[in-house]
Amino acid sequence: MAEDFVVTPWEVSGEIDYGKLVKEFGLTPMDDLPKAFTDNLLFRRKKVFAHRDFSKILSAMKERKPFVMMTGLMPTGKFHIGHAVLARQMIFYQSLGAKLYVAVADIEAFHARGQSLEESRRIAVEEYLLNYIALGLKPERCEIYFQSDRSSDAKRAIAYYRLQNLLAKHATFNEFKAVYGAVSPGKMVAALLQAADMLHPQLPEFEGVVPVVVPVGTDQDPHLRLARDLASRTKSHHFTTLASTYHVFVPGLGGGKMSSSDEHSFIALTDTPKEMERKVKKYAFSGGRESVDEHRKHGGNPDVDVAFQYLTFFEEDDGKLAKIRHDYTSGKLLSGEMKAILIETLNAFLAEHQRKRELARHRLHEYLATPEEFAPHKRKR
Repeated sequence: MAEDFVVTPWEVSGEIDYGKLVKEFGLTPMDDLPKAFTDNLLFRRKKVFAHRDFSKILSAMKERKPFVMMTGLMPTGKFHIGHAVLARQMIFYQSLGAKLYVAVADIEAFHARGQSLEESRRIAVEEYLLNYIALGLKPERCEIYFQSDRSSDAKRAIAYYRLQNLLAKHATFNEFKAVYGAVSPGKMVAALLQAADMLHPQLPEFEGVVPVVVPVGTDQDPHLRLARDLASRTKSHHFTTLASTYHVFVPGLGGGKMSSSDEHSFIALTDTPKEMERKVKKYAFSGGRESVDEHRKHGGNPDVDVAFQYLTFFEEDDGKLAKIRHDYTSGKLLSGEMKAILIETLNAFLAEHQRKRELARHRLHEYLATPEEFAPHKRKR
């Protein structure tokens, strides 16, 4: 990559040039989309900016054929507004008719971070699943499962874990070393299971051979390329080539990539109004000038102003957003006033979201592939 920024599975730093990323990673710009996509904020504003083989998904939609959106979650840390960008894509694809497969990477968390399976399960439910439901995820045509416990259906579970072992035959140590750096047996197991997560919806025990799209940030692209390569070498199964889309990184409050390990870099969807306001006022990087007079004269820079960048994800009205941008660049709107607009916008969003989040608790059993321990009573089989 260019020296002025870095995007790898281990590090995202510098001022990211997404145009260069498209060229360096061999991606295709996300253009000429149907109206359903251009009506969606994330696609309309190029938050989802590139793809590989996305035409497979568009063709399936046009021909009213089945397709799958597959994604995963790392059950560590709090669910923040960066995670919400992917969740909103999940919900959008579901509205378009996709079957959703969502893997909870508890095996990966165990090997890579030493976190117990029990703690991963608790975090997945409390921090992710409740927020997914509150954001609008529906239980129909949706499978959320744990890598350690794929399914209560023995045939499906066996098929999933068998695929992991079949893929292992076609992997090389040098490939793993190139993608993951220092490699341990545990990390290799987790990586192979991640590839199985992406590919197993196409097994006959699940959906059969259907197009699958995996939305990721560009830092996760090496994992996707590995899965595509392993699939192409696996002759015992015919896999349709995985499609993928790439979304921009939501900046951390201080700039750079948002990090779940730094509570001052993100706004959690469970933050109180007071806590959210404190974080925005204290930590949100400003694109304003050093003095009010200088700002009035020269205006601010919305492209680096974190408060404005967050508004581009939450303010649906394009005209209103354009006016805020104009007023800021002209100097009419000050940095403190920009933060106040964001605080008001997020307060409205968080208040409604947190109300829905509490209502979601009694519905947990509707969503999990192995839901018994969260059900108010055993479901009839």
